[in-house]
Amino acid sequence: MPNIDIPPQHAADPLGYALGHHAPEIGAAAGAFVRSVYQSLRLPLRVAEAARYRTAQINGCLVCQDFRAGDHLDAYLESVGGDPSRSVVARGGARPDEPFYAAISDWRDSPLFDGRERLAIDYAERLAEGPRELGYDSAFWEEMQAAYSYAEIAELTLAIGCWMAMGRFTHALGLDTVCMSDMLEPAG
Repeated sequence: MPNIDIPPQHAADPLGYALGHHAPEIGAAAGAFVRSVYQSLRLPLRVAEAARYRTAQINGCLVCQDFRAGDHLDAYLESVGGDPSRSVVARGGARPDEPFYAAISDWRDSPLFDGRERLAIDYAERLAEGPRELGYDSAFWEEMQAAYSYAEIAELTLAIGCWMAMGRFTHALGLDTVCMSDMLEPAG
């Protein structure tokens, strides 16, 4: 049940309605930020999805946890005026499977992740749950800088920040009750 007014005729896309009707200027900027993340992020899809999904788990956003970039991103970008041909999915790379997503909550012990994927999950968790300490953890930053370029670190930080903000907005306002697969058909 939404925590803000969503008319019944907009129940299939409560987030879109909230952004466009209740906060049109900020909502448009938020939408542009999301599009930019998915169209400009140069990291491999599995790295991006590892960070995004851990953020979704921490946020508690049901739509975000149901979203699978490999299945839903192209249709999402088309629905918001984006360009699927420029997306993180279109750039290729291995697509995460369901065991990948299922293992993210137990990422420290799972053998399914490579070093960069593990760091992306760890970074998402630290940004969401311990940002005050994060800036001072020199051992963590040495590990990040050994695995990622400065540009990749900046992009990953912005992407996680975007996912944190939008997922928390969606969940806190109760707009995450619509299943992503009900909103979008997988791109064919």
